[in-house]
Amino acid sequence: MTDRDLYLQQIIEENPGIQFREIMRSSGLKNGVLSHYLGKLEKTGTIKVIRGPRQVRFYSPQITEDESIVIKALRKQTPRDLLLALIENDGLEFSQLVNTVRKSPSTVSIYLSQIIDDGLVEMKFVQLKKRYYIKARDLIDKLVEDYRPGSLEKPTSGFEDIINSF
Repeated sequence: MTDRDLYLQQIIEENPGIQFREIMRSSGLKNGVLSHYLGKLEKTGTIKVIRGPRQVRFYSPQITEDESIVIKALRKQTPRDLLLALIENDGLEFSQLVNTVRKSPSTVSIYLSQIIDDGLVEMKFVQLKKRYYIKARDLIDKLVEDYRPGSLEKPTSGFEDIINSF
C-alpha cells in the first residue's frame, strides 16, 4: 500500500460517510487521480463505498449498513439537529421540532420524512397528536458519541438544505 493509499484511508476512517468532493478538498488530489486511488481501495476492500441517488459516500469496512444510515443523517445539519432534538426530548410534535431546529416547516418535513424512511425516527399518535420518537436510540447515541457531529459536519450542508427545500 502506498503512502497515498494510507492517507486516503485515514481521511475516510476519520470522516465516515465522506463524499468524493470532500475527499478531494481534504487530500488536494485532482478528480482523476482521486478516482483512480479510491477505485483501487474499493477493489481491495480497504474502503466501503455506498452509492445512493445523487451521492456516493465512503466508509471504512468496519462500518455496518445500519451505522452508515445514521452517519449519513448526522453529516447533514437539519437531520442531525432533528435527531439531537429528539434525543434531548423524545416525543416532540412537528411544530416543536420546527421551533427547535429553526428551519422552515417544509425543510423540516423533507428531512423528517427522510429519517423516518431510514428507520431512525417513528411517528406515533398520542392523544390524537402526531409525536416523533427516536427509533434506533442505542445506535444513534453510540455514533453521536463516537463520531462527534461537529467532526462529521462540513460547511456544505447549508447549501444542501437550500437546494433540498425547492
